Amino acid sequence: MHPILGSVRRLGIYLLAWILIGLLLSVGLGFSRGGDWLTALVFFVPLGVVYALITQSAWYVCRIFPLVRSRAWPVAVAQVFAAIFASAVWVAAAGAWARTLEAAGFEAAGGTLYDTQRPLLFVVGALLFWLVSVFFYLLIAFDASKDAERANVELSLLAREAELKALRAQIDPHFIFNSLHSISALTASNPEAARRMCLLLADFLRETLRLGGNEQIPLAEELALADRFLAIEQVRLGARLHVARETDPGATTCLVPPLLLQPLVENAVNHGIAQLVEGGTIRMAATCTGSTLTITVENPCDPDRARTRGVGLGLELLRKRLTSQYGSVDAVYAQEREGQFRVEVRIPAFANVTAGKPEALA
Repeated sequence: MHPILGSVRRLGIYLLAWILIGLLLSVGLGFSRGGDWLTALVFFVPLGVVYALITQSAWYVCRIFPLVRSRAWPVAVAQVFAAIFASAVWVAAAGAWARTLEAAGFEAAGGTLYDTQRPLLFVVGALLFWLVSVFFYLLIAFDASKDAERANVELSLLAREAELKALRAQIDPHFIFNSLHSISALTASNPEAARRMCLLLADFLRETLRLGGNEQIPLAEELALADRFLAIEQVRLGARLHVARETDPGATTCLVPPLLLQPLVENAVNHGIAQLVEGGTIRMAATCTGSTLTITVENPCDPDRARTRGVGLGLELLRKRLTSQYGSVDAVYAQEREGQFRVEVRIPAFANVTAGKPEALA
């Protein structure tokens, strides 16, 4: 679509610019050449409006012969011939307008303003046509820059989405493997518990599939999902595993990525509680302060335990996932002190708005 003719606002601004050009022509080629003010204005201002419409053809010449993909000489030849044709049409229109004004009593329009300045009008018309062509070439370059920027943004969003899916694909097998390993450990010692654990795992995976397809879910549902996982682990660990939770009512309505807590409670169980003979308590807390949602998971651990890559991998995957989604490089903070392992997650707090998009909390 033509950038000027396709918008009433742009067309109005464009015509206003040409009226100003007509005023300048009235001064430069009218009054200064011996014509009176009224005749110069009546002659050149309408001609400026007429040429504003004629020079719209420069857009199509610029589109057919772009500067980026065309050689220099075809562009130059096309612009020269287009300027000659447009200027010739304009001079012819000027002649017809001059005769009309002469018949209306403006005698200077024909003799002083047109007949003696016809070659100069032709040169001025060509120069103005090329000026408009430069404007359209700049407009084409600006539109191309905007399109490239929009494409880069879309590619960035697609890349981020692909990265998030890849990270989630790494997290999912990670906790499934640990759950199956727990069931395998119970098969020989307690088949009934292993069977019950299989049923709980099936319910857990079904809920995971339901929620995992969403980009974000309320923290309350994420906590319920973590409770399902911990119920599975309590079949294996029995009274050794205890859970304590403290959450602000406002925090539970905030939106979080699905399976945000999964690697945290996994690490708390497998690398904390399971390594202690007496077991311990996993403490989960969530607070919403201003525009930040803070989630903490704390568990006792054996300071002399053998270090494995599992705990580091789970936190690293979570850190990459949150960095990709929120752009925060310090969203996950882990610390071990005096036999307590604590993980703190800080992400932007978005309210769960049922209708419409999530709303950032002030």
